[in-house]
Parts: sequence; C-alpha cells; structure tokens
Amino acid sequence: MGTAFAIDFIPVDSYGRSAPWNWRVVVATERPEGFFGFGATVVAPGGGAVVIVHDGEDDHEARRSQLTLISYMAGQAQRIQRGASAIAGNHVVIALGDGGPFVLIAHLRKDSVRVGVGDVVEAGQVLGQVGNSGNSTQPHVHVQVTDSTQWSGAQAVPIAFETPDGIELPGESQIIYVS
Repeated sequence: MGTAFAIDFIPVDSYGRSAPWNWRVVVATERPEGFFGFGATVVAPGGGAVVIVHDGEDDHEARRSQLTLISYMAGQAQRIQRGASAIAGNHVVIALGDGGPFVLIAHLRKDSVRVGVGDVVEAGQVLGQVGNSGNSTQPHVHVQVTDSTQWSGAQAVPIAFETPDGIELPGESQIIYVS
C-alpha cells in the first residue's frame, strides 16, 4: 500500500498543540486559520521534476472534536469515490528521478501552489502552504513516497531524513523539531 510509510507533519507550538484550546475543540468544527501551521511555507523535500499538480480545492473546517469526526467519517466513502483529488486535496507530486520514486505532498492550502507540471525543483524550494484540503481533519502536510503514481497499486518507499547525527527514520508519533 502506498501510504505505508507516509508521514503527516502537523505544526505545533512549544506545548505540542496544533491550535489553542477553546470550547470548539469539544463540540464543534474550527476555522483552519486558528491553527498554528495553517499557511506556513511548505518546501520540496527533494529535487526532481514536478509531474502532478492539483490546486483549487477548498480548505474546510478542522475537526478535533470527537463529535464532529463522526459526520466526517460518514463522508469518507464519498471522498474515496471522488478520487485522488478528494483524498489528497491540493497537492504536488515530484519525481525524484526518471521513473521515480515519487513524492506526494498533500493537503496544501487553496491557491497556494507555486509550481507547475514540468518544473524542475530543488530541495528546499517553496511549493505552497500548509492547508486543510482533501481528507484532512486539521491543517497539516501529508508526505509519502511511492514507486508509481498509479495510486491504487503503488508501493510505499520508506522516508528518511538527514540529521546532524546521520540518516534517521522517524518513529510513530515522533516530534521532529525544525528551525
């Protein structure tokens, strides 16, 4: 499955919160603009050729409340039927080499994508902004690497990060500090 090694990057504050606590957290949806990471710059994790770009999906209300997640989950089948854009929202796919692997960067903010199909990007180049489009319950960026862009049959590729201590494979729920 193509999402096996996927990572969701959720910007948080120094207390590990994605947004300030308020009464809406318990019973209602929240505006994505209230989240710390919404609108933050998203950069290319590696260099390569842009092979897919999709922009124009609305950023929807965020859902931290268990009550609001019930109705959201009820709509999951409909999102799947609508296809990749309904799941990934606004997204960019970069081929790291001829024929792959392919990096999907998903859930970008509406109208924030700054690259087009055929562009050659370098690691660190601005792609867009953190959003809440597609199959997303709160503003974050979903990153996955696969061997194909035929999503239904794509195989996942592990994601590693260069750190001062060498190459690191992040663990489940690991907090990664960036400056």
